[in-house]
Amino acid sequence: MRYIPNTLTDRREMLSSIGVSSIEELFADIPAEVKDRFRPLGIAGRSELEVASILGSMANRNKLADAVCFLGGGIYDHYVPSIVGNLVSRSEFLTAYTPYQPEISQGTLTAMFEFQTYVCELTGMEISNASMYDGATALAEAVLMAERIRKKGVVAVSRPLFAQLRRVVDTYCWASEIDVHEIPYAPDGTTDLDSLPEDVSAVVIQTPNAFGVIQPLAGIKDRIGDALLIVSCHPLSLGILQPPGAFGADIVVAEGQPLGLPMGYGGPLLGLFATRKEYMRQMPGRVAGRTVDVDGKTGYAMAVQTREQHIRRQRATSNICTNSALCALAATIYLASTGAAGLQQVAELNLEKAHYLADGIASIEGYELTFSGAFFNEFVVSVPGDAAVVHDRLVEAGFAVEAPDGLRSLGVENAFRLAVTEKRTKEELDQLIAALGGVR
Repeated sequence: MRYIPNTLTDRREMLSSIGVSSIEELFADIPAEVKDRFRPLGIAGRSELEVASILGSMANRNKLADAVCFLGGGIYDHYVPSIVGNLVSRSEFLTAYTPYQPEISQGTLTAMFEFQTYVCELTGMEISNASMYDGATALAEAVLMAERIRKKGVVAVSRPLFAQLRRVVDTYCWASEIDVHEIPYAPDGTTDLDSLPEDVSAVVIQTPNAFGVIQPLAGIKDRIGDALLIVSCHPLSLGILQPPGAFGADIVVAEGQPLGLPMGYGGPLLGLFATRKEYMRQMPGRVAGRTVDVDGKTGYAMAVQTREQHIRRQRATSNICTNSALCALAATIYLASTGAAGLQQVAELNLEKAHYLADGIASIEGYELTFSGAFFNEFVVSVPGDAAVVHDRLVEAGFAVEAPDGLRSLGVENAFRLAVTEKRTKEELDQLIAALGGVR
């Protein structure tokens, strides 16, 4: 069905049918203090041609439009194979919606099932849902799930968590009256395991973390008692690292953007969520299952739907009532076309190129890696003088580099974070090193 905006006459007829004379009267019961929070945007009506011209001129002011991207912090400039865009753009995929009638949505359900299978293989877990909005909501929902299971009223969160993850977790916990205990980090950039608290519902670990440092997971589960171990990870790193499930993780979440999705100015994104079978009924979202019909033919169905739109209602595990189906399909196509060997190769390229750049920068007088912990494709560099000045110099030289402000909130001064993906060439890496005053 096409989207056709309603006309002034249409609106008048609808308002008359429900017995009100204006839009203002329709929303009269909204408190004034709520309305006052929404300020007019001051945008006058424009034609399509005028809007295109205005937006074009605004876009041309972007200094980073053609910059070489070293941005990270959770969203990365990875290569997206052309097969991904070609397939997800097909009308049968692009227009597919929630399969409320599974018997006529076999293609959508099949894609969900394959996606879940890939997520379980990546994370080393037993069961996955059909995806969530993004990595941040997946992590926050994991915290709520752990609280439903353990009911301690407190969760422990490692401090070097991406800022967007921490903000969403804090918001969910505030609304659910769950206390958040922060675990400090050690000098090498890993979580200080000697500071693990007791009597909490869950311990949240990110690996690689906000510093890019890989967190060793061995032994953590044994040290936290009956608390659930929640691990947020970079999915591409699992091409070369052992999965969290191998270390006893109870819930594994991730931002799926690196798996075939563009940066897209911050979206749309894809949340991965996997857990153990014993916790399936506490998992948010929904699960597609495979079965056979009366004729013995393979068929797919919605096996679990613990959401408020169905019979769960107020007992739903989450208010997230859908999944990022098209983004999940893109990730499925990416993983299917890349394969296990291809995924390993991409991960190795990320690792090798990041370390090449890090070694080159560390060879420059006054520059050094802030943390000694092992890293994957992202790292923090301490600089001589003001990091903001160094950052601006790199931007002027044509590099998209994250501003140092975010690291200050984690207690790191005069430093900035760089992320290197398989797309970066040796020439680009050498040019960045040269822009900092080094030679390779």
